Amino acid sequence: MAAQPKIRYTSEEYLVLERQAEHKSEYIDGEIYAMTGASWSHATIAGNVFLSLQTQVRGHGCQAFGSDVRVRVTRSRYTYPDVGVVCGKPQLEDSHGDTLLNPKVIVEVLSKSTEGYDRGEKAEFYRTIPSLTDYILIAQDRCHIEHYSRQPGDQWLLFEANDIEKTIDIASIGCRLALADVYEGVELASEP
Repeated sequence: MAAQPKIRYTSEEYLVLERQAEHKSEYIDGEIYAMTGASWSHATIAGNVFLSLQTQVRGHGCQAFGSDVRVRVTRSRYTYPDVGVVCGKPQLEDSHGDTLLNPKVIVEVLSKSTEGYDRGEKAEFYRTIPSLTDYILIAQDRCHIEHYSRQPGDQWLLFEANDIEKTIDIASIGCRLALADVYEGVELASEP
């Protein structure tokens, strides 16, 4: 039996379908990928990060957003980051007002099924967004955060923290993420 050909969509077709859908899907190079639900740890970490960032940026010209905000990476790539921050006026793709073009910070909480994608191809996509200054990856099963910050000449600097007493400085938005706050209410694997 012959394999069924993959259905390919234009970005316009994706947006029409997505705006009518009950569940979120990401769009990558003509293909639509349904998003699955998150674990309790994943949701708790994302909520903690959102709360911490929103509390710190409030009144300073920036705003945190959660995973219901779609981000256009390119005309052929749309994603839903776990948490993000936009500074200044949000630039939206069209009159629907549901697709952000200018995130400054993007945070992804890693899971076993998405870790490779979040570290690899998705990170590569995100680094092409001109407004993006920081990309943060957070492990959900152990205390570990990777913070990539854009440097002059489009170089990216990595800072890692794996001690609950540490903090991540996000200089571009004047914020600090304390690992103790990020992992509050999350049961982590104990170190060997």
